[in-house]
Amino acid sequence: MGGVVSLNDLPVRDDLRGKSPYGAPVLEVPVALNVNENTHPVPPEVRASITAAIEAALEGINRYPDREFVALRDALGEYLNARPGADEMPVDATQLWAANGSNEVLQHVMQAFGGPGRSALGFPPTYSMHPIIAEATGTTWVTAERDPGYDISPDTAVAAITAHQPDLVFFCAPNNPTGTGVSLETIDAAYDATSGIVLVDEAYIEFAPDDYPSARRLLPGRERLVISRTMSKAFAFAGARLGYLIADPAVVDALRLVRLPYHLSALTQAAATAALRHHEVMLAMVDDIRSQRDRLVRELGARGYVVSPSVANFVLFSGLDNPQATFQALLERGVLVRDVGIPGSLRVTAGTEAETTAFLDALAASEQK
Repeated sequence: MGGVVSLNDLPVRDDLRGKSPYGAPVLEVPVALNVNENTHPVPPEVRASITAAIEAALEGINRYPDREFVALRDALGEYLNARPGADEMPVDATQLWAANGSNEVLQHVMQAFGGPGRSALGFPPTYSMHPIIAEATGTTWVTAERDPGYDISPDTAVAAITAHQPDLVFFCAPNNPTGTGVSLETIDAAYDATSGIVLVDEAYIEFAPDDYPSARRLLPGRERLVISRTMSKAFAFAGARLGYLIADPAVVDALRLVRLPYHLSALTQAAATAALRHHEVMLAMVDDIRSQRDRLVRELGARGYVVSPSVANFVLFSGLDNPQATFQALLERGVLVRDVGIPGSLRVTAGTEAETTAFLDALAASEQK
C-alpha cells in the first residue's frame, strides 16, 4: 500500500504482460528524420483553406459529426480518381473508409476479421505497429521470412500461407522499414491461397514512381482485398491523424460493426476534406522528396554502405559496425534517425534538401571520429 504501482501490479490481460508499446523517440532536435513524416510544411494557401473549413465546422461543434463522413469520402474518391492510372481502377465512396490515422483503420480491420482464436501473418522486417495492433485485438501474430533483398516472391507468400493458414495476411508496399515494394503477382498469389483477408498497407505509395503498380488494380472481383493508406506522409498531415481504406463495400459494412460511433470528429473531417481539395498543391512537394531519397541512395552507396532500393520517403542503410554509436553520434550533432532493430542498419527519412545535407554532413563527421 502506498508504494509505486507497476503495470504488473494491475489486472492487465495476461497476453499483454511483458509487451512494449510503440516507442519511436520523441526528442526536440534541429533535424528530425526518424518517423518518416513529410518534413515540408503545409503550403500557406492550403492552411488558409483548412482554417476556413475548421471555422465553419465550429459553428456546429455542439452537434455530433457526420457519422458516415460523406463529404470526406467524396473528397477521397475525387482525389483517388485523379491519380495517374485511376481510369483503370476507379473507386467510389461506398468503397472508402476513414479513421484517425491508418493505425485505427488497421485496428478496425483486425477487430472485424481478427480477434481471439484468429491469426494474422506478416513478413518482418515490416511496420512495427502491425503486430502491436494484432496483439491488442487478441489476434495471434505469426511471421514468415522474406527472400533475399527483403523481397517476397509469390512462392514464398503461398508457402507461408499454406503453413500458417492465417485469417489475415499483411503486406506493406512500399515496405517500412526497407522501402522495398511487393509485386502484384505476389499479392494475387496470396489472395488465391487464402480464404481470409489480404491487407496491403500502401502508406508510402505516393512516393513510389508514377508507374509503380498499386494493389488497386487487383480490387475488381477480389472482395477480400483491402488497401490501407494515410494522409500522414505525402500529404504532410501527420498531426491531423487521417487514414483511409479502399475495399469492397461489404468490407466497409463490416467495419461499421466495430467502429465507435462518431469516431471522426467534425474538425478532422473538415480539415482533411479541405486538404484533399488542394491535393495537387499538397503533392507538389513529393517530387522534391523523391529527389532527396534518390540523393541519399546515391551518396550512401558511394560511401560504401549497403542501401536497400527504396520507393518510399526513407532509406535503410546497412554496413554499420556499431549502429547505436552512429545513432548517438548523429544525435549529438542534432540529427535524429531511427534504429529499427535490423543488425548493422539505420533508417533515415528523406527530408528537405537542407535536412538531407545536415544528415550527410553529420554522418561524415561521425565516420571521422
